[in-house]
Amino acid sequence: MSFIRLVASWLLTLLVAAGAAAADDPGEVVRKALAPTGKLRVGLISVPVHAVRDPYSGNLRGVSHDLGRELAARLGVPFEPIVYPNPAAYVAAGQTGGWDIGSLGVAAERQAYFDFAPPHLEVDYGYLVPADSHIASVSEADRPGVRVALVAGSASNLALTKALKHASIVRGRNLSELIDLVMMGEADVIAAQKTNLYSIAPRIHGSRVLDGRPGSEEQALAIPKGRDPAALAYVRAFVRYAKSRGLVQQAIDHAGVRGVVVAP
Repeated sequence: MSFIRLVASWLLTLLVAAGAAAADDPGEVVRKALAPTGKLRVGLISVPVHAVRDPYSGNLRGVSHDLGRELAARLGVPFEPIVYPNPAAYVAAGQTGGWDIGSLGVAAERQAYFDFAPPHLEVDYGYLVPADSHIASVSEADRPGVRVALVAGSASNLALTKALKHASIVRGRNLSELIDLVMMGEADVIAAQKTNLYSIAPRIHGSRVLDGRPGSEEQALAIPKGRDPAALAYVRAFVRYAKSRGLVQQAIDHAGVRGVVVAP
């Protein structure tokens, strides 16, 4: 092995070891910054990528839920999941200190309120149409006269509002309200994360999720602004460790979600 390759291998070993150490040994400063109440309050929304309740056991499961539980264990503090009814309430609670760590679509509009770790998920957006719809493709959804329903305050709302050039937009507070809009004939298309669309499709008989995607988002762990910089450094190291050791993929598999992959 050449000297340069030997040094590169040695440096890589040190970086991996440092990342693992950062994830395993938080220290009291980080512990107090991330869990100031003595518990790690993990903000969640009731969607498959975040957390859904198992109908048989009653337990929560989801990618954000599982990563939050793992982070709490590494910090050595109790895990407290807090589920919010819709994205707007969830983001507002994070801005006012209602939770200590959450998982958000990375958007410029949120940078003023949250510090982000490297993305751990790439999430596809998609369109769902009812059984009697003549819309057969992503491009056909963005036409004059088509009404696209979006969840207010969501990352998909931020992104697709900018992307849609011809369709009109209607909004609801959550996915259930979007279903109602379609069922009442007040919307023609539901736009959301594809994993959410697969989840709600059985509630609209004969509906289908269109092939293709109108966009995607990077989702990352986020903490409210103003925490000790060591806290963000620790969360960043934790995400790198979770991705490299397969913990994120395990969380995806455990939740059984589609339309998402581990971010590079």
